[in-house]
Amino acid sequence: MLPLSPPRQASSPSFSPREFRASLAMFATGVTIVTARTPAGVLVGLTANSFNSVSLNPPLVLWSLSQGASSMAALSTGSHYAINILSADQKELAERFASRREDRWLDVAFSEGASGAPLLDGAAATFECFNRSRYEEGDHVIFVGEVERCSHQAGAAPLLYHGGRFYTEHPL
Repeated sequence: MLPLSPPRQASSPSFSPREFRASLAMFATGVTIVTARTPAGVLVGLTANSFNSVSLNPPLVLWSLSQGASSMAALSTGSHYAINILSADQKELAERFASRREDRWLDVAFSEGASGAPLLDGAAATFECFNRSRYEEGDHVIFVGEVERCSHQAGAAPLLYHGGRFYTEHPL
């Protein structure tokens, strides 16, 4: 018996976009804010829960952004960005940076990372990344960052997102 050759493309989805989103919402994630500073000094920031580790050596992480995002030009052409993993008490920041409001940086406390990207005060962890590579897939771009510096607050409770709602951890 000959082995079956793999199909050359995926079958058409048997579900609606709404069903797909609802199923994805069942995966609990941490919440991050990706930040950068343009060459002109303009601050860029957006909430993302598509963060993941890739490699320990070299230290690589990834996240994704909608191709239609207003911050795409700044983030795809800049050399550096920071990924700020939010603490449980930073729900308001997550909502603020997920909105389209113009004044999202108003009264936000941060320090400047080595590359100029904002590091949010109170974040559970920060990763200062070189913008190593980008991959267009579907309606998003996957960003791979090479981590140049990182820090964390030992014992910080993370902000979590599941089923369209924010949570914090509760050890089992």
